[in-house]
Amino acid sequence: MLSRTAENLFWLARYVERAEYLARTIEATLRVTALPNTYSGQGNEWDSALLTAGVAASFYTHYDEANEANVVEYLAFASTNSSSIRNCIEAARLNARSVRTALTGEMWATINSAWIELQETWSKGAKTREQLDGFLRFVQEASLRFDGSAYRTMLRNDAYWFSRLGVHLERADNTARILDVKYHLLLPEEEHVGGPLDYYQWSSILRSVSAQTAYHWVYRQTLKPWLIADLLILNDSLPRSLASCYGDLLRNLDQIGVAYGRQGPAQRHARGIRNRLEHSDMEDIFQRGLHEFIQEFLADNSRLGEIIAKQYLI
Repeated sequence: MLSRTAENLFWLARYVERAEYLARTIEATLRVTALPNTYSGQGNEWDSALLTAGVAASFYTHYDEANEANVVEYLAFASTNSSSIRNCIEAARLNARSVRTALTGEMWATINSAWIELQETWSKGAKTREQLDGFLRFVQEASLRFDGSAYRTMLRNDAYWFSRLGVHLERADNTARILDVKYHLLLPEEEHVGGPLDYYQWSSILRSVSAQTAYHWVYRQTLKPWLIADLLILNDSLPRSLASCYGDLLRNLDQIGVAYGRQGPAQRHARGIRNRLEHSDMEDIFQRGLHEFIQEFLADNSRLGEIIAKQYLI
């Protein structure tokens, strides 16, 4: 496969995954801000949404205040934000068009129809909460259809493997960021861990990664921060956990290595991260510092993306 084709497939998958993640982040933040004032604390949730998305610095070059209207506009519709949902869908469609022959008909139809609906229905944004809810559902459903069509219809060849690398690299980054923001930054200093605000914020985090039901199935307990961290970091059975993402990343990298006849630095780096996750436990992670652990993971995950690009995509 040409490196340009592999790069387009890789970034197509990343942009679709990122759009869904941003939609889930906005949805979770709206849910927390809808709580009564008794539970909603000091109202720093929109700042946390920006931090989770990694765009806080660029946001404040365009806006003075992180309120609902400004943050939703920036994360969902702003052309000035390269990672907004609108720009992610447009970039995904551009990448898909470049590799049209490498996609199945179902995959192309899904991303192209999502782009058309974006132009025809959402070109002026969402003016009401009802419209915003509809937009967020549209983004999540488009992402799920695209992911499902890829899983159901693509040949298990290098096109599929590079696409899945994009999905799981982006998903791991997203899960780590949202967990780090909640644990390290979101709860106001005057609030007690285990209090009402803490409970509703952790619940919103689980909802944003579709893991609330999974949590109760696995642990059968009320929400506890260390168990939520265990689920999102170390539990292989949760598709969005760091361990699960790296199991999938390593499998797909190994498939590429076999197909191309050699292993390389990407396989070695991914295997090192996977091994560290396999040999970690939550007690050690919390003793060392969850924030420090996640920051190191984010750096390693970003480094893997760079290594993959250098090894295969340039």
